[in-house]
Amino acid sequence: MSMKKKGLDTRKRELAAFLAQTSHETTGGWPTAPDGPYAWGYCFVRENNQQTYCSSNQWPCPAGRQYYGRGPIQLTHNYNYGQAGNAIREDLINNPDLVATNPVISFKTAIWFWMTPQANKPSSHNVIIGQWTPSDADRAANRVPGYGVITNIINGGLECGHGADDRVASRIGFYRRYCDLLGVSYGNNLDCYNQRPFA
Repeated sequence: MSMKKKGLDTRKRELAAFLAQTSHETTGGWPTAPDGPYAWGYCFVRENNQQTYCSSNQWPCPAGRQYYGRGPIQLTHNYNYGQAGNAIREDLINNPDLVATNPVISFKTAIWFWMTPQANKPSSHNVIIGQWTPSDADRAANRVPGYGVITNIINGGLECGHGADDRVASRIGFYRRYCDLLGVSYGNNLDCYNQRPFA
């Protein structure tokens, strides 16, 4: 395979991975939906379970503000709103609903989350383009390069490390659909069923 083809395939695979993860986060599909359940991403901009999610003292939460999932990546928790707001130069701590009501800000936060490593997690971008090398601790936790570790980065604490999970299967279904539409192979290690979540 030529370097040009490999580079194009990597870009297509990253686009498929981003669209798949965000489609799953905002899905409105159901098993018998027209064109199948994976044709129904980007249906919701707000999480149905609208809790406060204020857990970091570094980003004090003003009274009445909630930091539930919003936007394509379903940005959640005050610390993510604070960091994303700093990165894109918007006050999302005081105005979290901008992530749901302003499409440009909404996608900026999703791209910020995709591109930015956090704590001991690599960025989803670095994983999908092959720039992440797992540490010994990652390998011991079965966290290996591939689409599955991206699911672990995004929602591993809830979905990864306990065997088969319908949410992970949904993310894979969207990914395969987008890869097929873009004419690119899936790569290896699509699930996180046996990966321990990042601590």
